[in-house]
Amino acid sequence: MGRRLLGIWFPRLASEASLRRRPVEGPFALVLRVGNADQLHCLNPDALAQGLHPGMALANARAICPDLSTRPADPAADGAALASLRRWAMRYSPLVARDGGDGLLADITGVAHLFGGEAELLADLQDGLLRAGLSAVAAIAGTRAAAHALARHGGGIVPDGRLAQGVMHLPVHALRIDGETAAALGRAGLTHVADLTALPRAPLARRFGADLMMRLDQLLGHQPEPVAAEPDAPHFGVRMTLPEPIGLRDDVMAGLERLLGRLCDHLSHHQHGARRLRLELSRVDRETVTVEIGLARAMRDPDRMAALFAHGLDDIDAGFGIEAMRLTAPRTEPLAPGQMAMDQAGQGGDALADLLSRLGNRLGFDAVLRFLPVESLIPERSFHLAAAAYSCGTRGFAWSGPARPLRLFPPQPVTPTSEPRPGTPPAGFIWQGQVLTTLRAGGPERIAPEWWLDDPDWRTGLRDYWRIQTHQGPRLWLFHTPQDPGWQVAGEFA
Repeated sequence: MGRRLLGIWFPRLASEASLRRRPVEGPFALVLRVGNADQLHCLNPDALAQGLHPGMALANARAICPDLSTRPADPAADGAALASLRRWAMRYSPLVARDGGDGLLADITGVAHLFGGEAELLADLQDGLLRAGLSAVAAIAGTRAAAHALARHGGGIVPDGRLAQGVMHLPVHALRIDGETAAALGRAGLTHVADLTALPRAPLARRFGADLMMRLDQLLGHQPEPVAAEPDAPHFGVRMTLPEPIGLRDDVMAGLERLLGRLCDHLSHHQHGARRLRLELSRVDRETVTVEIGLARAMRDPDRMAALFAHGLDDIDAGFGIEAMRLTAPRTEPLAPGQMAMDQAGQGGDALADLLSRLGNRLGFDAVLRFLPVESLIPERSFHLAAAAYSCGTRGFAWSGPARPLRLFPPQPVTPTSEPRPGTPPAGFIWQGQVLTTLRAGGPERIAPEWWLDDPDWRTGLRDYWRIQTHQGPRLWLFHTPQDPGWQVAGEFA
């Protein structure tokens, strides 16, 4: 038996996938931004019946069809839909590859008899896609190029051994050549594959290029073209079916520990770490209880993961018993193998990650924040808040400038008890109802506003900051603005 290839073309995949998520009545189209203009990207049959077509300007389309409903095209969602269809199509073949952005190609050599023949396989394929609400055209031929071309020009089956006769009617642009070459062939009166095969090869190659002959050879099977099926992403999930239903928390923890060990081995094999874990407990009454935890950083340590599940398992309802357990890692990250940390710094890093995981599972990971430094001399802009679970710490970061207060707050005015001498801080002042006197002073540190940012608090211009140690104890950060005389407190040292 010769090689048999199945080509599937989804002419309206993008629009039909979008309508499956949110149905719309009447003419509908997805719109794609091309340059400075919006163009129709994919249309449903009602829009096509109105005379609209892909590539048409949206303004022209609305003039023809005022009732047209539109949505922005989402290429990422289209790719995800095609990936799901590729996995579904593996019921017909273990080798299924994408064929552009709107098609699939499968090697079904030696498979068709399992469905009763190639015609029955195509009928089963069409029925499945029709039930899913997807339009598709499929074809079976002896080469990849022929299956691709036939699927986009009517479909059908080319019997084994009759490849040449089955593709002669195809137009020349079905050879996957560029538009300029196809137009040149049309001007020369060569509009179908049969026209090309009737002519000598050498003059065709000289006039239209070697790429045309390569595509023709691929179509007719004279040059091989393999099906390169992309590898499936690893699935990080394990399950356990119990011989007898269980209901005690300790029994569930024992089963969970066994699942965690297997899952972590699988993660280690693929050099990944889990960031989210989901435990599904199937009860005898067909109900499912789910416990889900997040992790502050990628890990594959079963003991530390089990400790994070302990709180969630306290609240589960086992009903009449749990008969199956399934543990999955829906979110993972690459995690290269590394030497176990034996020093206090490594142990402290693990302890911090576990603390962030516990707090994040109770409060929400977006609610646990950390301060991160920012390249700015302006004190109020020298840091920002970030979710601790999704940001890295600043180990090794050291501020090389003058000392900064432990606590910063909005500037608060102070009242000098006597007029200070120029270039020196006040000898005494009143702040928050306290009369304070200066013991020692360090400075000044002049800070200029960042001219590229319009901050209302810095519109007064330069500031001269002083570190003030008072007789009464508080160590304050005072500043004076030469352009706007007056003293204010901006922070307090430890």
